[in-house]
Amino acid sequence: MASNGSAMTKAQLVTALAEKTAMTKKDVKVFLDALSEVAYKEVKKNKKFTLPGFGILKLAKRKARTGRNPATGEAIKIPAKTAVKFTVSKACKEGILGTK
Repeated sequence: MASNGSAMTKAQLVTALAEKTAMTKKDVKVFLDALSEVAYKEVKKNKKFTLPGFGILKLAKRKARTGRNPATGEAIKIPAKTAVKFTVSKACKEGILGTK
């Protein structure tokens, strides 16, 4: 696992899950790829995908607004757009941060 403070790579995740589940690395990789594919399709189709124990991946509409160019301070128009948003579940927060 990534113990040097850097994020875990996909290869490290596949290895860790294979060890935890007694599945082959190939099967874990196929599963992760399929999970990603299903999540992307669901968000496109239904605007929302729930991953139990982790959170919700959904589309969010952002309104047009006025911003500032940090280099010059000049006002700029930022157009409206659709963004992908991830909301962490309560169970995930408690699992990571502990229960208060």
